[in-house]
Amino acid sequence: MNDSSDRTVPIPSAPNLRDLGGLPAESGQIRRGVVYRSAGLSSLSDADEPRFAALGIRTVYDLRTVEEAATAPDRLPENVSRVELDVLADSPVSVAASLGELAANPQAFAASLAGGRAESLFEDTYRDLVRLPSALAGYRALYLGILDPAREGAALFHCTTGKDRTGWAAASLLTALGVDADDVYQDYLQTNTDLLPALEPVLLRAESLGVDREVLLPVLGVRDSYLQAAFAQMREQFGTIDGYLTDGLGLTAGDIDRLRHLFT
Repeated sequence: MNDSSDRTVPIPSAPNLRDLGGLPAESGQIRRGVVYRSAGLSSLSDADEPRFAALGIRTVYDLRTVEEAATAPDRLPENVSRVELDVLADSPVSVAASLGELAANPQAFAASLAGGRAESLFEDTYRDLVRLPSALAGYRALYLGILDPAREGAALFHCTTGKDRTGWAAASLLTALGVDADDVYQDYLQTNTDLLPALEPVLLRAESLGVDREVLLPVLGVRDSYLQAAFAQMREQFGTIDGYLTDGLGLTAGDIDRLRHLFT
């Protein structure tokens, strides 16, 4: 198993940012500096912008809902383009797209997720990330965007916290590239290390209002069972990762070959 922490990019105002490269795959190591993942970039500071720009990212794929993106628009360097890919457009009530409610009314948000309901809702959301038409269209556009020979520089994809919609994008991509399942899960779970410290103020505020942080941790972090639900849906619906890419996302065998050539 490989250490994901050395791929983390420590930019305080761009939490949960890391390089997908550096992991071993079937045909060699995944290239660094090609694609990154992160949480939302609405708080990218002037002080941190040069460090972000130095990564060479020229295209940002935003997996959030239209409402999320409008509420907290990305702050990006001038030479970076943004592509909207609302993968949960067909499921606007998804718990992954409603984390903004936590800040507005922590007590009501926590009450709606108590008694193990959070885990169940997230597992269902992860199945949606594989089966919803909007998810299939959004992730297809993401893959084709990454493969576009006219695209310059590195790419980055993100959602609000960079853990669910972003988590499936990263997990499916790494799996498609032949990364071992243990390393795929380790990259996924690295979010608990990289993101939760940045969310400590949210937890402290919720606690000050009488909300137990243990109720919120399944919401603000990630768990094996969430990603397992997505892979289970993938196997039920498409059989294999290549089936997901071809039958689900409509990629060709040539697209998949180019993807593996680009990354390894």
